[in-house]
Amino acid sequence: MIAGAADLLRRKGMTATSMREVVRYSNTPRGSIAHHFPGGKRQLLEAAVDHAGREVSEPLAQLLGKHGPVKGLEMFVALWRKILEETAFQAGCAVLAVAVEQYASDQRGESETELEAQIQLQLLDQANGIFVQWQEIISHSLQEAGVADIRSRSLALLAIASIEGSVALCRAARSVEPLDLIWQELQRSFERELT
Repeated sequence: MIAGAADLLRRKGMTATSMREVVRYSNTPRGSIAHHFPGGKRQLLEAAVDHAGREVSEPLAQLLGKHGPVKGLEMFVALWRKILEETAFQAGCAVLAVAVEQYASDQRGESETELEAQIQLQLLDQANGIFVQWQEIISHSLQEAGVADIRSRSLALLAIASIEGSVALCRAARSVEPLDLIWQELQRSFERELT
């Protein structure tokens, strides 16, 4: 259910990831989703975003740890290229979807407005924490390769923003060209710092 919700998030966004849609998509009984997620859509989305964050942070840390910042990030970008192509440019980043889209409850009513605003802030904090984690992974790899702390943090932030943005551009263009061009620029920036 969590993996299905994360996949729906990256394909359709937060609003379209309703409890009903997750049940359909993951082929699970409706009662089981309510049993495992008594907090409803909010709890399911939190679990899905956490899952999506780990789906990025774990391979990112492994690739950078094994191959260093330039080759590791190149291999990580290749994973994104593969995801985009294999899903016919339908899948993006679930964490980014949460960061750019407003939360909407499955049940609508006037009393939901304040609660939805609070949940939106919680989800944004969760997404920010994941983005910070990715930044730390890249920054650490750059520091291990000899880049100064402050510079490594800005380069890591540049890498995250560039890759996330290029994935969105690839989906719109239905082409991997934006990702490839962004990677060439990132590679040059990283290599300048490491020479």
